[in-house]
Amino acid sequence: MDFEKQRKEVVGSLERMGYIKDVRIKKAMLKVKREDFILPEYKSNAYIDTPLPIPEGQTISALHMHAIFMSALKLKERDKVLEIGAGSGILLAYMKEMVGPKVKVFGIENVPEVYEFAKKNLEKTSYAKKVKLILGDGSNGLPKYAPYDKIVCSATCPKIPKPWIKQINLGGIIVSPVGEPYGHQELVYLEKTKEGKIIRKNLGGVIFVPLKGKFGWKE
Repeated sequence: MDFEKQRKEVVGSLERMGYIKDVRIKKAMLKVKREDFILPEYKSNAYIDTPLPIPEGQTISALHMHAIFMSALKLKERDKVLEIGAGSGILLAYMKEMVGPKVKVFGIENVPEVYEFAKKNLEKTSYAKKVKLILGDGSNGLPKYAPYDKIVCSATCPKIPKPWIKQINLGGIIVSPVGEPYGHQELVYLEKTKEGKIIRKNLGGVIFVPLKGKFGWKE
């Protein structure tokens, strides 16, 4: 299959539909090979703009959703970024391309099988040394490496956890789904201004798997 041609076509389509407005997002999505971050049996569907299954009932988000995340985060070069619920590892790779070579991107995943899946994907695509991936409870953030300029969560939580807000710098941004598992969810944008004020906006309805952990949804 001509994955490069498919990648160019879908990125062009996302750009025409308005999901990609930043040339740096376009470059990242053209460079990172989605076919390397999914299960072998779904490889032929790599550039269909839809979520796809990964281990343990989790999913890799649709391509347009990753574009929405990166746009909402307002990623800049040298931003220190944390992804909670790293899943396949692909968003870590996209974000690494956007923040540049001078900083590491951090990810935390709480499902051991999914963590191993992401780790293998990052290793085979040469991102393993550029990204710090941790197995642990992301609902508590990742205090060891805090503070961060941007935090993104790829699972829905009951509300934005207080530890995440503490772990972002002044001027920092959090983007995360908030809402009931398999029920009503909104993509929430939260910004901590340079004066320490919290600004919150809803960016629209989404569907994500639940975030588990101390500040997530209980079993």
